[in-house]
Amino acid sequence: MTYNVLPGTRDLPSLDIDSRTGWPDELRVLLNDYPRDSWRSNPSPVAQFWLDKHDYFRHQCAALKAAGDDYREGRSDAMVFATWLAPRLQNFIAHLHGHHQVEDHHYFPAFRAAEVRLAAGFDVLASDHELLHEGIADIIATINAFIETLRAKNSADATRHAGDRYLASSMTTFRRLLRHLSDEEDLIIPVMLDRG
Repeated sequence: MTYNVLPGTRDLPSLDIDSRTGWPDELRVLLNDYPRDSWRSNPSPVAQFWLDKHDYFRHQCAALKAAGDDYREGRSDAMVFATWLAPRLQNFIAHLHGHHQVEDHHYFPAFRAAEVRLAAGFDVLASDHELLHEGIADIIATINAFIETLRAKNSADATRHAGDRYLASSMTTFRRLLRHLSDEEDLIIPVMLDRG
């Protein structure tokens, strides 16, 4: 779901996921009132659920990255890595897709309407989802190519090349996802706490 950017927000610094390091001051209006260190002590069950879900995604990214590092460094062979990876990656992607569907079609429009000062941020988050799902499509393509090299008993070099393509694709998407999760929390959790 794509939104039109509000007038007056085009002068904001780059909000590209690969270059941003958080929100500009114009989108921190509620975060200043509800800083991160106060979130866990707030009794909002919806905010707590959101944070827990994001922590799950962070944990999964860390586990998938660690397994990839083990393969890259030779601590795990290709078949062991692929056998471990396939079901976990499938589960991770399914959960992430479902989470984004609920956000794009329910939460983002509701939050955008409730707090119009942050509308540009919700536009950015929706745009992030599109980019992340393009990355997920590439992850799926590269992991399938990697698994196919194993099934076809291709050369070790071909298998390594296919594995390296998966690792590069997944690391880019995981890095982007972690940036997105943090920025999403900084925009949404203060809205939840402010609106009760």
